[in-house]
Amino acid sequence: MRLSDHLKLRHLEVFVEVARWKSVTRAAEMLNLTQPAVSRTLRDLEAVCGQSLLEKAGRGIRLSAHGKVFLKYASHSLSQARDGLRVLSQDGDNGPALRIGALPTVSAALVPQAVAQFRTTGFTNGLTIRTGENQVLLDQLRNGHLDLVIGRLPAPENMIGLGFDPLFKEHVVATVSASHPLAGRSRIARDMCESYPVLIPDEGSIIRPFVERLFFEHGLDIPSDAINTVSDSFGKAFTHAYNAIWFISAGVIRHELDTGTFVSLPLDTTSTLGPVGLCTRRDQEQEPTAVQFCEVLRDLCRVMPTT
Repeated sequence: MRLSDHLKLRHLEVFVEVARWKSVTRAAEMLNLTQPAVSRTLRDLEAVCGQSLLEKAGRGIRLSAHGKVFLKYASHSLSQARDGLRVLSQDGDNGPALRIGALPTVSAALVPQAVAQFRTTGFTNGLTIRTGENQVLLDQLRNGHLDLVIGRLPAPENMIGLGFDPLFKEHVVATVSASHPLAGRSRIARDMCESYPVLIPDEGSIIRPFVERLFFEHGLDIPSDAINTVSDSFGKAFTHAYNAIWFISAGVIRHELDTGTFVSLPLDTTSTLGPVGLCTRRDQEQEPTAVQFCEVLRDLCRVMPTT
């Protein structure tokens, strides 16, 4: 059988998206296709494979045993094709530009240090740094639009096709501005969140479950009017100006904590300790530029204390 006569990249793209979302509807939205088109493509692919790749699971769908086997090869083939097109589209003699996704926990301190150090290594490739929400950056990584993402370890369901290389660990902290009425206190009352604005991470963000656990452990209720945000710029400005209490990863405000602009409240945050590291595609062979940048990051993190 000549695969070129039967199997197309569209088959692989549709199958991988359906496998990732476990939903024909969601895959259709992500690929900007109609649901009937996605369903028809899946049927065509199963006919080519001679096996059922998906099966019903309650109201949803899941991969069959044959589908699980095929997913590994489909993901690899698709990513290799994307990588080839990306390399061919690059201009210049220095190789492709390095595209990095940085979550807020590393975008303010670690990544700037790494970029500055990387620029002294002799690599002249261009650099693109993108910040944003965890899911957005991971989608761009998985689709070949980023080479690596640096941040907290995502939930397992968001790591399909991706690998994680831990760099260091950090806590979530409850922080206020140095001029806040609670700053400097040795003990904090349980009703503290009722008296001041409270900022917490969005639902769906990596550290939201850690923050919810922290509230529960200390007998605190998340205020109904809490402000949900993952914007580090808004969080810093609002916390500084309006006596807010901000629950956020320590790395996001490392500079403010080090300079005394913000202070941590005396809450035991041991349970919020979690790994920060590198997310990469398992089926992607990294360019020399990416390998060098990752080494710079590892060197910086070897001397970085747990925060």
